[in-house]
Amino acid sequence: MPGSGYKVVEVSPVAEDTLERALDRWTGEGYDFQSIHFVMREGSHRPAMAYLFFLRRAGPRAVEDP
Repeated sequence: MPGSGYKVVEVSPVAEDTLERALDRWTGEGYDFQSIHFVMREGSHRPAMAYLFFLRRAGPRAVEDP
C-alpha cells in the first residue's frame, strides 16, 4: 500500500517518561501504535528495553472509476 510502512522503535531505559516520549513522537509523525514488546534481564523484574511497533497511516486513497 503506497504511503504505508512499519516503524520499530527501541526504548531504553524503560520508564514511563521514555515510553510516553516515544509514543507521542511517532503518533505525532502519523504512525498508529500497534504493540509493545519488553526484553527482560535474567534475574530482574524490570525490562532492559522495549520495542514499540507502529504502522504508518495511509493517506487518502484515490477513487478509481470502474
